[in-house]
Amino acid sequence: MNHYCRRRILALGLMLAAALPLAAARPQARAIPSAIDDGEFWRLVTDLSEPGGTFPQQYMSNEDSAQFVIPALKETSKPGGVYIGVGLEQNFTYIAALQPKFAFIVDIRRDNMLEHLMYKALFELSADRAEFLSRLLSRKRPAGLDAASTANALFDAYQKVEADSGSYNENLRAVVDRLASGRKFPLSETDKTDLGRILNAFRTAGPFTLRGQGDNSNPTYAQLMTATDLTGHNQSYLASEQNFKVVQKLEQQNLIVPLVGDFAGGKTLAAVGQFLKDRGATASYFYVSNVERYLFDQGDDTKKFYGNVAALPRDASSVFIRSITSDISRRLGIPILDNPAKWRSYVAPINANLKSFADGRIVSYRDLF
Repeated sequence: MNHYCRRRILALGLMLAAALPLAAARPQARAIPSAIDDGEFWRLVTDLSEPGGTFPQQYMSNEDSAQFVIPALKETSKPGGVYIGVGLEQNFTYIAALQPKFAFIVDIRRDNMLEHLMYKALFELSADRAEFLSRLLSRKRPAGLDAASTANALFDAYQKVEADSGSYNENLRAVVDRLASGRKFPLSETDKTDLGRILNAFRTAGPFTLRGQGDNSNPTYAQLMTATDLTGHNQSYLASEQNFKVVQKLEQQNLIVPLVGDFAGGKTLAAVGQFLKDRGATASYFYVSNVERYLFDQGDDTKKFYGNVAALPRDASSVFIRSITSDISRRLGIPILDNPAKWRSYVAPINANLKSFADGRIVSYRDLF
């Protein structure tokens, strides 16, 4: 090897050596975290949220068909995706079944965000389902309940226990202390009052009379938690200790983030999409309930919503989870299951729905089904 070649090889080696530290220092795409700290959680809650809007207040879901689609979802999805949902505790049932790595709950009602914070505290304070129900319902824990107890056994036991004002006051203090002192979330006095009002609804109504918004034909909290899918299996988040622990772990790691947001708004869903893009993640599941029904009634809101969804990072397996009442199904001429449930739940591929909307094949709420 001549002197010139040796000099060229040496120069090339020096150039590569100099480049290596720069390559190592180049920022890498952030991944979805396995946990986030309290400050980042609260930043997401506040920075990604929009001003609250108006919609009838309710303390629980009224969808008795939520579990019907879970077997199909389990067959076609893999644990570890990102979940987006709307509403209250029905999201925990979907989360327990789908086991996402991260979840956003987006609802136009600020009370919905506060109720999710209440649930967060209760999950973190409770060792098991029996203690969780004791705190949620402000009732002393009955004897004989353990990890093997079925959901029916849990609620049968609590049916015999009266609400206790002392337990309510103790649990409210524990919830506020967990959020404000333990997690250092800067709750306002109004927030604390609202948390008390929400927790008190569970105390005064109890699981056998508390119902979602609407008439008395809606299921009670106990009925939803002991309901089954179409094969007869209970898959609620309180069906088993395993289901409960899936949700509890995500809450402990600050990975279920409740936001105040309008599906047709210009901020929250866009911010969620950017969060996912920054981390190379996709929106795997979007539980929209029956929100699209109201968006179709508001003219351009449907176009804005699907524009927001189109901006979310997705893949071919990303799905909507929808719900519609059986009476509206009949009114719109949508075939329904031969089942006495008041609601019907459906799964639909997001990409196909977006294309159908863009092509003009979805122009009404009925066309979604």
